[in-house]
Amino acid sequence: MSRIRTIIMGAAGRDFHNFNTFYRGNDKYEVVAFTATQIPGIEDRRYPAVLAGELYPEGIPILAEEDLAELIEKYEVDEVCFAYSDVPYDYVMSKAAIVNALGADFRMLGTRETQLESTKPVVAVCATRTGCGKSQTSRRVVADLQDLGYEVVAIRHPMPYGDLAKQAVQRFGELADLEKHECTIEEREEYEPHIENGVVIYSGVDYEKILREAEKEADIIVWDGGNNDMPFLKPDLLIVVTDPHRAGDELAYYPAEVNVRSADVFVINKVDTADPELVEFVRRNLLDTNPEAIIVDAASPIFVEDPFAIRGKRVLAIDEGPTITHGDLPYDFGYVAAQRYGAGEIVDPRPFAVGDLKETFENFPHLANVLPSMGYGEKMIRDLEATIEASDVDMVVSGTPIDLSRVMKINKPLVRVTYELQEIGFPTLFDVLEEEFGWKDEEDEEDEE
Repeated sequence: MSRIRTIIMGAAGRDFHNFNTFYRGNDKYEVVAFTATQIPGIEDRRYPAVLAGELYPEGIPILAEEDLAELIEKYEVDEVCFAYSDVPYDYVMSKAAIVNALGADFRMLGTRETQLESTKPVVAVCATRTGCGKSQTSRRVVADLQDLGYEVVAIRHPMPYGDLAKQAVQRFGELADLEKHECTIEEREEYEPHIENGVVIYSGVDYEKILREAEKEADIIVWDGGNNDMPFLKPDLLIVVTDPHRAGDELAYYPAEVNVRSADVFVINKVDTADPELVEFVRRNLLDTNPEAIIVDAASPIFVEDPFAIRGKRVLAIDEGPTITHGDLPYDFGYVAAQRYGAGEIVDPRPFAVGDLKETFENFPHLANVLPSMGYGEKMIRDLEATIEASDVDMVVSGTPIDLSRVMKINKPLVRVTYELQEIGFPTLFDVLEEEFGWKDEEDEEDEE
């Protein structure tokens, strides 16, 4: 019997995980290629043989999604597996139409085939869109569990943009590990805040191996999700963050609705800045779809090192790249801080954009007067550095979660903006976690008895 010839459509995350959990070692299937999109420069590589297994001694090519139709015909493909996230339903079904029109099946793997089971309790934090506030929610969950007495290790949704074999299992316990693993800005934005809080975080490509390493250090594991994807680990408690600034997306994006229907807890974030009618619209959608879930209202207040320094200045506002690009937000915390603290002018960065940043602005015309912190590789980091240097401004207001001066030279005064989750009313996340897991010392006493 011939193997089912398969292409996996991805973006260097869910695609590799689906392969590792379902297709690797499965002799019913032959994965002839991955396709890649969303992230610049992640195609034209190979999924290495050392990760692909004995059925793929030469590895598997990673090719551009724009060539999907030609690849289906070239490889006589039987099945295409869709394996990335943060996309509207019409986009997904348009891809399905392309695939079906060429005679192939269109497949989307569910959690039963792809979620790994841990020997330790797992709290998963996911979202309905990129930029909802998942990262600060994950940090709050970790801190709350630590306050309850537990040793906590975070596992982050993958961002393997470099050498995949070297990135199979990555452990970050100190800032030096960011250099050791040659992290991009996007990776640093997720790892650095955890490290600064004294938390060990794992990431990489092979999540079975990652999980087993993390279990050695943890009482409880926190899955720090990304790109509104479903968790790779089977959760004991699933927390899903929503954003009323993009009301309705929770039931119109894939796999946002999967997360909504699976959630144990919802965090409706940004209730302090969103239209109250939109907050209630989201609340009704959540309750109508998953009435058993607990709802926590929250805000993400901003903190600025020297807010008075901003007043009257010509400012370059920088915000987290993924949030304001494929997350579709026109701006984020950097821009908000510049506006709130009286910047004389928030300068349009587009005339100063260099290299890949020019293309970014062309690809995302919705961006307002804000510079995305794009840094998926060394060239892009240098382009960002050159754009900042060329900008005719008095200062930079940076809303990215990392200290940009650690990865580039910034020739202008820099004001950092940070943000954390703040629950409003009852219940809080601490209340929920205490109810679910109790206090560690009480658990130990029960074990002794």
